[in-house]
Amino acid sequence: MIGIATLGAGRIGKIHAGNVAANPNARLVAVADPFAEACEPLAAQYGACAMTDPMAAIARDDVDAVVIGTPTDTHIGLLMHAVKLGKAVLCEKPIDLDMGKSAQAAAQIEKLGAKVMLAFNRRFDPTFAEIRRAIDVGQIGEVRQVVISSRDPGMPPEGYVKSSGGLFRDMTIHDLDMARWLLGEEPVSVTAMASRVVDPALVKKYDDFDTAMVILQTASGKQAHINNCREAVYGYDQRIEVLGATGMLTQDNLRPTTMRLTTATMTDAQQPLLNFFLERYTQAYRAEMEAFIAALASGGPLPTTAVDGVQALRLAEAALESVRTGRTVSV
Repeated sequence: MIGIATLGAGRIGKIHAGNVAANPNARLVAVADPFAEACEPLAAQYGACAMTDPMAAIARDDVDAVVIGTPTDTHIGLLMHAVKLGKAVLCEKPIDLDMGKSAQAAAQIEKLGAKVMLAFNRRFDPTFAEIRRAIDVGQIGEVRQVVISSRDPGMPPEGYVKSSGGLFRDMTIHDLDMARWLLGEEPVSVTAMASRVVDPALVKKYDDFDTAMVILQTASGKQAHINNCREAVYGYDQRIEVLGATGMLTQDNLRPTTMRLTTATMTDAQQPLLNFFLERYTQAYRAEMEAFIAALASGGPLPTTAVDGVQALRLAEAALESVRTGRTVSV
């Protein structure tokens, strides 16, 4: 049994704690959060120890691995403390909002030979994973283009916008990682445009944007097109299209059921899309945790690394530079 401590008892911490507790090869040892009122009920729910000192939770002898779901500005401190103690880590993205700090941390992790996995949960979504498998077995030939549409159902609260690091580092970064993964090559150029059309006053206040398009291109000429918007009134919009030399792969939005209603006044009416990422990616979060624990149990490689986090952040920074300069940026 792998002893795991989850750090952070917010919405993502609750997901991780539940998935650790449900895994037959792991034991949820502790839930740590500076706020006792947050960690105590979550720990009690799964029979774990509640701790208000995350550093102390990491240092426990019965903790073999930690899952970091705390605010971004705490990630590097917790992560490096864990790896220096020989603990494996699953860390939410990004490693840090600062490119230099992220690259330095990744270099230290590599030097130490530490086991660190970046939580790009969308790679573990069953449908997205099936698309990657279809590419790998050659069902559509060589990939030529990837189109990703990712839109939230509504603007996040002001407190979130203030601390998120901005649209590209917070939201687009998931899609940038997906583009890298599906293209199978690193992009070498980034062209982006962004605007403030959903809540102009709020995003301008924090020098942010709420709507964006990004074009990536690899050295061989493969392309990816990412569409982002903080508000899609019809629900959480998550679609992917991959064009290859001999075919195309597509993924539609998910709904609570696949039922369609046709009457005298409507045709093919369906239920609304799943509400947000917690519902849409429930299976992905579970599969991500299963992959992390399985890799630790087998001693095999982790499916994502700190380098993946650095590369996605580098693309996010390049997209932001492209918006601000109006030029294509080489990476």
